[in-house]
Amino acid sequence: MKLYDIIKTVRVTEKSQTLSIEHQQYSFEIHPKATKDDVKRAIKEIFDRDVQSVNVLKRQGKTRRTRVGIGKKADKKIAIVSLKEGQEPLDLF
Repeated sequence: MKLYDIIKTVRVTEKSQTLSIEHQQYSFEIHPKATKDDVKRAIKEIFDRDVQSVNVLKRQGKTRRTRVGIGKKADKKIAIVSLKEGQEPLDLF
């Protein structure tokens, strides 16, 4: 898996902005088959920052009934990345 395929997007919410300012934690939407080590390596190569820890969340997509049948939203995998002390913040917002 290529580095730029691992990290799909940056998740920008009020909570993620607060975490980035106070604790240097950033949230990314990642590839469903990516591991913590893959995310750590991708952040190191793309942004040139040292990563302290990576927490991963799996969000199941909701099923919705529509007029034509049952549909399902896509599943998401989210990584919350904590940078080491003394690292410069990422310019994402």
